[in-house]
Amino acid sequence: MPTHFYWGNDEYCLSQAVERLRAKVVDGSWQDFNFTKILCLSDAQIIEGLTVAMTSPFGNGGRLTWLMDCPIGKKCTDTVLTQLDRCVKSLPEECHLLLTHPEKPDSRLKSTKLLQQYGDIQEFSLIPAWQQEAILALVDQGVRAADLPIGGDGVAFLAEAIGNDTRRLEQEIKKMKLWLGDSKIPPTLAELAQLVPSSAHNSLQLGQAIRSGDTDRALVLLGELLSNNEPGIRIVATLSGQFRTWLQVKALQESGEKDDKVIAQFTELGNPKRVYFLKKEVQSLRARQLFQGLEILLELEANLKRGAEEVSAMQTALIRLCQLMARH
Repeated sequence: MPTHFYWGNDEYCLSQAVERLRAKVVDGSWQDFNFTKILCLSDAQIIEGLTVAMTSPFGNGGRLTWLMDCPIGKKCTDTVLTQLDRCVKSLPEECHLLLTHPEKPDSRLKSTKLLQQYGDIQEFSLIPAWQQEAILALVDQGVRAADLPIGGDGVAFLAEAIGNDTRRLEQEIKKMKLWLGDSKIPPTLAELAQLVPSSAHNSLQLGQAIRSGDTDRALVLLGELLSNNEPGIRIVATLSGQFRTWLQVKALQESGEKDDKVIAQFTELGNPKRVYFLKKEVQSLRARQLFQGLEILLELEANLKRGAEEVSAMQTALIRLCQLMARH
């Protein structure tokens, strides 16, 4: 099918899939003419992209039109829907339309149903950090694919050090392969620790320190994350996700909801067993505290995007968050 919709928050895997599609469809010699990328900030840009997608390619190969951050899986005006319907139903075989968005499309929308009928929808979502078994399996798969002589303890260390970061996993595997060369002798844990900087103190552990109101530990963890070149905006995104989930669970609890399956469905956790642990995490907190914490994080995100000095802005926000969470 010449219509594709890629969604999910794993930016690296999604970008790799986009590159594979581009290489498959577009002749490299004609890329300047046949590969178009449009950031969808308005309906006019979406319509422009849908129009370009139907234009016959020049020279050899096909055409690929990429509509980035295209929101039609979440909301779609009648004008855009009409153009989308015309496009996907009459798109020439040599012309490929790619739409990407970080969020899951709403299956109830007419636009999503059109994409399901005429297109190829693929998910590229990060494994939730609490799904340790799935992360272990991901790391083990990467190690085996690279034919690295690393056993169970080494895989467990790498899973703890790298987490669900697929980009970093690939980078670290390349580094280890280069370091090991043709050797089939498994590296020791001490050697792995020197080779692979541990982000065991990751953003989720930072969130737990903030939730506990432990300012000193939170600042230490933040320093370690930043020294490992973890982007501040990514740290904030992870913390915001944690606070949003905690807030949803606590708000449902305070409203009287006791069914873990209902809570899991509302929070899109997928696994009701996870709700038990989330309830314990927010036991001493109030929904109002978590809401205020989320406001601080959204304010921090906005400041970072405006160019605020990363370290000082994040330290100030973390201190505010810890003081807020310490109030019982």
